[in-house]
Amino acid sequence: MLDAKTATRLMSAVDAGFDEQIALTSELVKFPSTRGAEATAQDFMAGEMRRRGLGVDRWKIEIDDIRHLPGFSPVHVSYENAWNTVGAHRAQSARGKSLILNGHIDVVPVGPLDMWTRPPFDPYVKSGWLYGRGGGDMKAGLAACLAALDALKRTGHRPAADVFVQSVIEEECTGNGALACLARGYRADAALIPEPNDDALLRAQVGVIWFQVKLKGFPVHVREAGRGANAIESAFPIMQALHELEDRWNAQRGTHQHFARHDHPINLNVGKIAGGDWASSVPAWCNFDVRVAIYPGQDLKAAKAEIEDCIRQAARRLPFLANTPPEIVFNGFEAEGYVLEGAEAPEAALSAAHRRVFGRELAGIVQTGTTDARFFGLYAGIPGLVYGPISRDIHGFDECVELESVRRITQAMTLFIAEWCGLEPV
Repeated sequence: MLDAKTATRLMSAVDAGFDEQIALTSELVKFPSTRGAEATAQDFMAGEMRRRGLGVDRWKIEIDDIRHLPGFSPVHVSYENAWNTVGAHRAQSARGKSLILNGHIDVVPVGPLDMWTRPPFDPYVKSGWLYGRGGGDMKAGLAACLAALDALKRTGHRPAADVFVQSVIEEECTGNGALACLARGYRADAALIPEPNDDALLRAQVGVIWFQVKLKGFPVHVREAGRGANAIESAFPIMQALHELEDRWNAQRGTHQHFARHDHPINLNVGKIAGGDWASSVPAWCNFDVRVAIYPGQDLKAAKAEIEDCIRQAARRLPFLANTPPEIVFNGFEAEGYVLEGAEAPEAALSAAHRRVFGRELAGIVQTGTTDARFFGLYAGIPGLVYGPISRDIHGFDECVELESVRRITQAMTLFIAEWCGLEPV
């Protein structure tokens, strides 16, 4: 058990380096690391890792290395610029328990720039919040992984076990970055992911399926529109049928322990749509992209089959689509739900650290989104703890993260590392 004097010194060490930690987070936010454009941010992370004496492993993900593994999500985009970065601390004594600190460098698109108060990759601090795309989700957490190690070093210590700081890509669309780390052989006794989690521990998360529906129409001049088949308008009744499927799945929440009391655990979102070629022509095509959640334990293949059946049944009620069925493409997320289990030892260490920093018990929450924790818990036998700071408007405009929460989460992470890994002198 970490003694009070050492704990106090470590917490003070976090405070001593907090301005530097905010500056590091701000520098990370400046990188527009959307999907396919993460490489320069990963270069930056590699440099920060080397500066701290970590052994750096930076590699390009090859689809053929991971496509056969459980948890792989299908992709239809290039991986020519898909890079992971891992910084490895190797203990001298290796008498403690090893740890993975995992965070994702990728961020979601920013949307219309005129709806941001300031440019999304121009970070700023206002009223105790750090603003900018990715600040909350999850570059503040990624920076905290390095800051926690910095705090240990500031007191003359380092972990007495191996620690791997993973900066991964594609958490927002497949999770294949975390999967590639497993394929590369990275293992530990526990994993900690400081996703924005409102100062709480994630107990369970849904799974996620992405798919695209491709519709055809019959194009004619608008003057004889009644003779054609409008592919865009055909999309609406299919979307409605999918929302009815969403309602049916939500009605089943009582049979799922962790989500039985949640009002609406299953969310279906039509996130993207495109179609047609000319305002005066009945559109011959329409594609729309959908994200839907599934429960932990819900079979992915069965869920996909139910989605396909829902779409085809709805299409049969439309004259043109009855004879020209939609094409359904599953691309991106095929993620199972995850429940934190078998994590008594690391959870006890994290709970003690949280209690010392926050002065209260560590709360547990369930989440209607997904994280990379599933890879550790479902496919590698590694307890995946998700625990991170308070944020607002992630995936939205004026995304921000609360700095006081970041400070205290970093203190708790530092105490957890000290307790879980043990300490040895620098």
